[in-house]
Amino acid sequence: MINAVLADDEVLARQKLRQLLREEQDIEIVGECATASETIALVSATNPELLFLDIRMPDMDGFDVLGALSGREEVAMPQVVFTTAYDQYAVRAFEIHAIDYLLKPFTSERLHSAVQRVRERIASQGPAAQEEQTLANGAQYTTRIVFKSRGRILFLPVTDIRWISAEENYVRICTAAETHLLRETMAGLEKRLDPQMFLRVHRSSIVNLQYVKEVRSETDGESTVLLISGEKIPMSRSYRARIQDWLHH
Repeated sequence: MINAVLADDEVLARQKLRQLLREEQDIEIVGECATASETIALVSATNPELLFLDIRMPDMDGFDVLGALSGREEVAMPQVVFTTAYDQYAVRAFEIHAIDYLLKPFTSERLHSAVQRVRERIASQGPAAQEEQTLANGAQYTTRIVFKSRGRILFLPVTDIRWISAEENYVRICTAAETHLLRETMAGLEKRLDPQMFLRVHRSSIVNLQYVKEVRSETDGESTVLLISGEKIPMSRSYRARIQDWLHH
């Protein structure tokens, strides 16, 4: 069984969620809360594996709740499914590796999909194993980028990214079929990406190593990274040794 806590300040919202969860035979509700402080206390007392968490609550928001819980060494962080009527927090929710983000009113099918993701993550052992790779030193690398584009929330697997370029205060993420412009810094994005997969080859460029075909020395003495798609990415001399080390492994 998967023990779950329901945290929402709306009684009717908790009742609906409880009713929908009756269809999920392996979910056992161990408690309900209406405020952030109650949620922190109940999760600390029961150590549930799953927390359905509203974002806007009377005393603190859902992110504050998770921050408070993460500071308690005796509490094992549960898998988190946000339930909310507001879509503007979705990107932030996935940045902290929430399992799912359910927009009210949601259907039983949508809830079932979220619960199934919870099952898969718990079965894989280790928090957030499907969304990130956790290294022995505690570093965490994202396996998908979540962002808003034209009113939609997109989930882009990092394996689809071929290369990334800097454009003033933005980065352009390039896949085989399209590009996306994100308000992000190269340094910030580089820290989130697994260095075994992504390599900085220029102050303005990061390449996905699985799409690198070769490194070419040009007639002017400069170097270029050639992708399997035929795209050429300039490489600065200071980064050449790094990619040569990778190519020789």
